[in-house]
Amino acid sequence: MIKYTKHNLKKLEDVYRELKITVRYEKGNFQSGYCIVTGKNIVIVNKFFEVEARINILLEILENGKIEMTHLSEEAREWYDKLRKSLLLPT
Repeated sequence: MIKYTKHNLKKLEDVYRELKITVRYEKGNFQSGYCIVTGKNIVIVNKFFEVEARINILLEILENGKIEMTHLSEEAREWYDKLRKSLLLPT
């Protein structure tokens, strides 16, 4: 089972990097804890969130977004699928 750790957060950030999406942590008045900059590949997450909340937000964005997962390397795709199954996210 995968846990909410800084190491797994880094691996999730690496998935975003492979998708050419910049993840930034900043303070702001976020309604949902994050902001997606329209027209750019930037996701801004509330910097005051703990590791668990950061992972959940980044997963939520991937699940709800129109992100083409075929651009991921085989290793990143396998890790992401394992993470989703571990956290019981729909496939």
